[in-house]
Amino acid sequence: MRRNVLLVTADQWRGDCLSSRGHPVVETPNFDALAREGVTFPGHYSVCAPCGPARASLLTGMYMHNHRSVRNGTPLEDRHTNIAREARKAGYRPTLFGYTDTSLDPYAHGIEDVTRHGYESLMPGFEEGLLLPGERPQAWLDDLAAKGYPVTGYEEAFTPGEAPPTGRGRSAAPAIYTGDDSQTAFLARRCIEYLERAQPGWFVHLSWFRPHPPFIAPRPWNTRYDPSTVPAPLRAPSMAEEAAVHPWVAAANGPGGDWFETWMRDALGTPRYDAEIRELRATYYALVSKVDHYFGGIMDCLRARGHLDNTLIVVTSDHGELLGDHFLFGKRGYFDGGFHVPLIVFDPTLGPAGRGRVVDRMTESVDVMPTILDWLGIDVPRQCDGRSLLPLTRGESVPGGDAVRWEYDFRNDDDGDGVEQELGLSPDECVISVLRDREYKYVHFAGLEPLFFDLRDGSNETVNVANHPDYREAMITRMRRMLSWRQVSAARALTHLRVGRDGVRARRVEREAPGRADSTA
Repeated sequence: MRRNVLLVTADQWRGDCLSSRGHPVVETPNFDALAREGVTFPGHYSVCAPCGPARASLLTGMYMHNHRSVRNGTPLEDRHTNIAREARKAGYRPTLFGYTDTSLDPYAHGIEDVTRHGYESLMPGFEEGLLLPGERPQAWLDDLAAKGYPVTGYEEAFTPGEAPPTGRGRSAAPAIYTGDDSQTAFLARRCIEYLERAQPGWFVHLSWFRPHPPFIAPRPWNTRYDPSTVPAPLRAPSMAEEAAVHPWVAAANGPGGDWFETWMRDALGTPRYDAEIRELRATYYALVSKVDHYFGGIMDCLRARGHLDNTLIVVTSDHGELLGDHFLFGKRGYFDGGFHVPLIVFDPTLGPAGRGRVVDRMTESVDVMPTILDWLGIDVPRQCDGRSLLPLTRGESVPGGDAVRWEYDFRNDDDGDGVEQELGLSPDECVISVLRDREYKYVHFAGLEPLFFDLRDGSNETVNVANHPDYREAMITRMRRMLSWRQVSAARALTHLRVGRDGVRARRVEREAPGRADSTA
């Protein structure tokens, strides 16, 4: 029987938001159930942000400095293969429910195709089960209108239907629709309809918009969690102290910064700011739980149709959400909250000893594509920077896994155009590279001074020790390691070929495991 694949992403889902990983508030019973039957990777990180670049890396297996789709709207070169194209070579028809946030290559596609969906086009190789872009979910809006909701556009769909309950913050105001009529529920139903008809050998990528902002939830989810119980953001005591850590932080917290909820700015410096932050975090956790609820319906369908015995299920996110950490929102910069994401892998071929395994290693989003292709018995293309995680799910020992890296490009920042200009940088200088291990984090800015954090000191990345003499050797070691990583991970292109008078010869060289090739030990 041909194997199946279900790749699930929930947009902007923080890595700490799983009750199976000990979150003090958020409840995720269906993801927890999958974790008990599968393998969890608590040290998993996206290699870049925001959505477009992150999904490019997830679906091509490439670091951002290789695929170069650096911002939402930056075209992804068509010469790169991706997970859908590789699966098609093996007879699969990868089908998308949701979106891939792909900006098509204008040199390979007609201008009409490039501009039809903007940066929310369908990645080549995927078939459209239901293309439902996060910012233009027309099929869902049509469904709401058909049900009698007063909706003609995106903003109306996320406008509160009434005031928040007494004593609650603004984000507790309910949406105009019920939970079962939400975008998350709508996409789940359409995916289930497909899976109920699917014959063995299917490949589905289910890409949910939530818990991405706007931070508004329908009843009963809007009051699911008490804001007084949610953990406070990780930050310095004041925005001024936070901004003093580095010029980029100051600019990010300025007029050009990333404020998804612009009304939070008018609360800044007032007594209600912390209360509104806690309410917003409670709403975010409710959106996570809502995705978990409808994921349960997907699992019920797979179980009823007998698909679980031959389906690889991978559940993850494109990137995280700062959620008020360091007075920031969204997914950017160098902070863990924006890049630490969940990863659960359910492999039905694992024996009982593999169920519920927790892999205590650091892994990256570029590892997902090689993992899926490996499980399908498809050769991993040379362009992939990641490596299959299947040996780890089986408890095997492999090199690496002691560090992760990510990149963030803030040129012409579409979350606020002022950062690049305020810092006086050229576009190509607007890049941040991060190397994080379990003890330290090294942050390199192309046009600004670097940062170095001791992750053991409990300061939550608010104390920069880059110029402290006691940390000199530790910092230099990680600077060297980052340089080695960039050298070793540079796009290999045709470097394996040698042209001579006797023809063209190829040499097969496997990509070194991260943490091994870039080691200075």
